[in-house]
Amino acid sequence: MSQPIEFRKQRELGDIITDTFKFLRQNLKPLFINIFKITGPVFVILILAIGYYSYLGMDLLSNPFLVETSEVNVETFFISVFILFVSLVAFYVLLYNTVLHYIKSYIENSGEVDHNEVSRGVKRDFGSMLGLSLVSGTIFVTVLGILITLLIFAGIHPILSVLVGILPVIYLWVPLALAPAILIFARTSIMDSISYSFRLVKDNWWATFFTLFVITLLIYIIGLIFQFPLMIYMFIKALVMSQEGSISSPADIVDWVYVFFNVLSSLFQYLLSVIGVVASAFIYYHLDEKKNATGTYERISNLGS
Repeated sequence: MSQPIEFRKQRELGDIITDTFKFLRQNLKPLFINIFKITGPVFVILILAIGYYSYLGMDLLSNPFLVETSEVNVETFFISVFILFVSLVAFYVLLYNTVLHYIKSYIENSGEVDHNEVSRGVKRDFGSMLGLSLVSGTIFVTVLGILITLLIFAGIHPILSVLVGILPVIYLWVPLALAPAILIFARTSIMDSISYSFRLVKDNWWATFFTLFVITLLIYIIGLIFQFPLMIYMFIKALVMSQEGSISSPADIVDWVYVFFNVLSSLFQYLLSVIGVVASAFIYYHLDEKKNATGTYERISNLGS
């Protein structure tokens, strides 16, 4: 068995990235077994919702006017959007919970993970994680909406207003990205997790932002690899159909092969978010150690044991 990775210590950016992928490499099989056991039913609903949404969305493009036939499509389309949204939120709540509780069990048991312990933790904290997600989302939407409205009323162009309004959202994203880890590892309430996340990144905002940005960029680049089959298929089919003169609407490109590749790329895209969750745990412990030296105190207290 490989040496367990120490989470409770300070790390540089390169070390956080290296240890994130090292942890995933060492725990890939057991971690994803836990993920699929816990998120399985919701994940299946999510994948089906993506496929149905993809097919209906392009089918709706072929009926852009509210004639009798397209009204049914519009109603069905919005129902599919609702199911997709609910299943996506539920999946991410379960995913974050599972990965963070897996890491918590890993730390507390010196590299050994108890699935029952992870499962109990996910059930216990599902409501809190859901509440945290909704509160964080509300904060983002509210801040963005207020700023854009004020900027537009001030006479600034709507596009420029959106661009300027996004800047505070980016500022909020940095601390709030760590709130789920604080909720699980520090056992704090929803509001205390959000409050502590701002205190934790104080004086370390730029370093934390750069670390999160690099991790997010890596996830995006890796995700593009899984989107290549879909892009290649769409390009080839559009090229063939344009040469044949058989394209009358964007919906003509859509078939079951397109839906399959779209679902497959989405599947991998959602699972790649595991990288970001693991990285957020390393960032949290890095900042917590830098601020409170909890890991150092723990190692000192264990010297005599």
